[in-house]
Amino acid sequence: MRLSLAFLIAVCLAAPAQSQYAPVTPAVAAIWPNGAPGSEARRREPEVAKDYWVANVHNPSLTIYRPARQNGAALIVIPGGAHKQIVWTTEGVNVGPALNRYGLTVFVLKYRLAREEGSRYTIDDAAADVRRSVRWVRAHAQNYGIDPARVGVMGFSAGGELVSLVADNRSTMQPAPRDAIDRLSDRPDFQVLVFPGPLGIPANDVAHAPDAFLVAGSLDECCAAPAVTLYEQLRKAGRPAELHMYAGAGHAFNLDESNRISILHWPDRLADWLADEGWLDGKATAKSGR
Repeated sequence: MRLSLAFLIAVCLAAPAQSQYAPVTPAVAAIWPNGAPGSEARRREPEVAKDYWVANVHNPSLTIYRPARQNGAALIVIPGGAHKQIVWTTEGVNVGPALNRYGLTVFVLKYRLAREEGSRYTIDDAAADVRRSVRWVRAHAQNYGIDPARVGVMGFSAGGELVSLVADNRSTMQPAPRDAIDRLSDRPDFQVLVFPGPLGIPANDVAHAPDAFLVAGSLDECCAAPAVTLYEQLRKAGRPAELHMYAGAGHAFNLDESNRISILHWPDRLADWLADEGWLDGKATAKSGR
C-alpha cells in the first residue's frame, strides 16, 4: 500500500513533538540526612496532597528538573501557600519545566509549614529549609553540572517571604553544623521574588543582598507594596535590582493564569534579566561576593 506524502510528513513531524512534550519523572532528594531538625516526632507521617497543594511536610525535599541543555545556573523554587500549604502545581512542578527552557537546572522545595493547623514549626524552620537547600545544591553541584557560584532562589508569595528572609535579612539562627553540607555558604547568588508577602520587608541587611528580580501585580492588595518597598531599599543601597509591576494584575497570576499578554511573558523578562546580569553564561560569577 502506498502512503501519501502528506501522511509521511505528518508522522515525521509528530514524532519529535511527542517526545519533546513527553512527561518526565523528576528525581526527588531529601535535604536533611535524618529528617529536619525538630521533626523527630512526626517525620514518619506521610505528606498530604490534594488538588493543587501539598501539606504535612516533615521531611523537606527538592524535586529536580534538569534541562536538555544546561548552562550551569541553578534556581531553587519555593512555592507559596500562606505557610499553611504548598501550592505545588502552578508555583512548583509547573515552574521547573518552564524554566528549563532557559538552561536552568531547577530544584523545587517542599518545606516545613509554620502556620498549618497543628504545626509546631516556625518561620525560622521554613527559612532553615531554604538555607539548607542552597547548601545542598552547592554540595551536589558537580553531580548536576552546576556552577556552585550561580545558585539562585525564587519564591512565590509566602515563598518570596522566605527568599527575602534568607537573602536580604541577617540570620538570627546559627546552629552548630550537623554535617559537611552545613559548613557551605547558605547565601544565594541571586534572588527572584514573585509577588512576595510582607514578612521580612522592609529588610534589615540589603547592603549585602544578592542581585534581585522582583515582579508583582499593581492591583495586589497583599503584595504589591512589599515588592516596591524592597526594590526601593535595594536601589537606594546600590544593589542590582529590577522590578516589574504589571497593570491590571492582582495576586498569584503565576505562569499561565492570566489573559494579559504581559503577564504571560513575565518569565521571559526574567530570562532577559538573568542573561543581562551574566547568570546564564557565568559572567556574573565574579560578582557573587561569597
